[in-house]
Amino acid sequence: MNTATDKNNIPLSKYRDIGIVAHIDAGKTTTTERILFYTGMTHKIGEVHDGQAVMDWMPQEQERGITITSAATTCFWKGHKINLIDTPGHVDFTIEVERSLRVLDGAVVVFDSVAGVEPQTETVWRQANTYSVPRICFINKMDRSGANFQGCVQGIKTQLVCNPLILTLPIGSQAEFAGLVDLVRMKALRWNDESKGADYSIEEIPQDMMQEAEMYREELLGTLEIFGAEFKGLEGEALENEIKKYVREGTLAFEFVPILCGSSFKNKGVQTLLDAIVDFLPSPLDIGAISGIDPKSAHNKDGEVTISREPDVNASFSGLIFKIVRDQHVGSLSYTRIYSGQIRSGDFVKNMRTEERVRVGKILLMHSNSREQIESAGPGDVIALCALKDSITGDTICDIDDPIILERIHIPEPVISVSVEPKSKNDRDKMTSSLLSFAREDPSLKVTFDDETGQNIIHGVGELHLEIIIDRLRREFKVEVNTQNPQVAYREAIKEQTNLDYQHKKQSGGAGQFAKISVVVEPGEPGTGFQFINDITHGRIPAEYIPSVEKGFKNSIKAGRFGYPVENVKVTLKDGAYHEVDSSCLAFEIAARDCFREALKDGKLKTVLLEPIMRVEITTHKDYSGSIQGDINSKSGVITGEDSKPGDVACIKANVPLEKMFGYIGHLRSLSSGRASFSMEFSHYAEARKEVSERLLKRS
Repeated sequence: MNTATDKNNIPLSKYRDIGIVAHIDAGKTTTTERILFYTGMTHKIGEVHDGQAVMDWMPQEQERGITITSAATTCFWKGHKINLIDTPGHVDFTIEVERSLRVLDGAVVVFDSVAGVEPQTETVWRQANTYSVPRICFINKMDRSGANFQGCVQGIKTQLVCNPLILTLPIGSQAEFAGLVDLVRMKALRWNDESKGADYSIEEIPQDMMQEAEMYREELLGTLEIFGAEFKGLEGEALENEIKKYVREGTLAFEFVPILCGSSFKNKGVQTLLDAIVDFLPSPLDIGAISGIDPKSAHNKDGEVTISREPDVNASFSGLIFKIVRDQHVGSLSYTRIYSGQIRSGDFVKNMRTEERVRVGKILLMHSNSREQIESAGPGDVIALCALKDSITGDTICDIDDPIILERIHIPEPVISVSVEPKSKNDRDKMTSSLLSFAREDPSLKVTFDDETGQNIIHGVGELHLEIIIDRLRREFKVEVNTQNPQVAYREAIKEQTNLDYQHKKQSGGAGQFAKISVVVEPGEPGTGFQFINDITHGRIPAEYIPSVEKGFKNSIKAGRFGYPVENVKVTLKDGAYHEVDSSCLAFEIAARDCFREALKDGKLKTVLLEPIMRVEITTHKDYSGSIQGDINSKSGVITGEDSKPGDVACIKANVPLEKMFGYIGHLRSLSSGRASFSMEFSHYAEARKEVSERLLKRS
């Protein structure tokens, strides 16, 4: 094992803020457990299948053998400080990956050598592209039956559209997997099973692999020379260092992606992965200054002004809260990535969302769900702040006198919902407060109350997502609930441009109410939400009443003809009239509200129902491809493509209405004799099928 001898005063150039990302079951958590063991942070290897993994600390994770919430830890390797986040692989918890990648500098993408590039791998790869995160690839499970190193590399090249740079080759595969060939050192590495892989020997490359190793070594050097490397006259350690230098430069410039391999479960190859992390992934200094918005320019008509903060302890403080966790011992924890300056316990900082001055309590260095209190933290640190008032995911905290607003985190829209009711009426308040606490932790979870039905409704990104929330209610808050079947989060859209005139007049003795408006209601551009344009002739309606008209329409679009929110609505106020005595803000708000509602009721204003369409990717043996595609067609799905993978594996891609995907996993298993898996994520909203519209219209 090789840990840093001095864990204090490590220079920023030797910080590595990284995430472990992959499809479910590729071996992320197993790899992380080995990293902790070999860096000396743990003295026993925790296994996922035994429910003993340090990073999977939630009971739900231990029982299911999957990662649900991202867990942070810090370890040390060869004088470097590695802040590491182990992320989930299931698509229902993609928010955990999203917010982790937003604050990390580099990533290790883990692949199952048998399955190759899987659906969620592509999702996390796209997320890493979005945030410009340099990465290295670790082809895991080389000991498994069906392991295919070359097939996996080819999949990385074609499906992820990148330039793979092979740095290690497997010695044998499947049951014969014995070690690695290191193409940088041109040596063979073999691990000692008795020491659980903590020790390994460096040997000469086996003779039967020499030709293959020399070929890949030439490819490696040739690729680096394309990008400007020169190796003439170099040999030995000098040549190795020069190779590492150019691999690092190319990785940070996204010219190629280093490829390593091994078997985390069999304790082979993790040390070479650790070496690659410190050799090739960036430090905060490599990433450079973080950009943000000058808050003084947030409302400028000339546009926002971009400012930056250098990763320097002497710069003004700035940090981004990327995760909120409720802790039973210390209360709320705000996981924060620090980009500049220094923060100390007791300091006051500014929350740029609330624009309030907040006091920093304890500063904690997290190790999964255990913690170490520290007095201060600086650039590159990933920490947890205790009891930071009113903080939520995506908040910028910064220097009070030199503020900045950092880019927020993209939150996936919920597409599935379920109503929950406490079995005991005495638990109603506890259930509501518990759900709101979960929603604060998880911004992809929404909690609403339906005034008409009196139901509490939770909205999530998938069935497993909601299942975990309900299980946590029972375990953590001792609240037993009844649930109804998941409901689809439908939307509505305006079908065509419509001119509407409406007069609100009420006289009941004393001051009355009067407001008259003429508006044009029409479909807005996708993604524009609600737009209100005041195009009225000056003086026809006093200026102080205009915001009330906007408010009335904005509130009324929460429920359309089918009872669902109306999206992308553009309302233009064209004309109107008022009364000197009887007009008021309330009168104009009521006029706008009733104008919209009555136009829907009498059919003047037409909306169409929209249903969520899911992007579905199914991996199966090719023998079952035909029956699965036929089943997708029967579900009103559209096949968008099929890829062939090594080992007679087919990957079917389709767009399918969410309503048709409930309970799909059991159905898929029966179709494929248990030889298929799938992942699903929200794609877009589309006009609902006729039978769905007719069914919901009867209910409304």
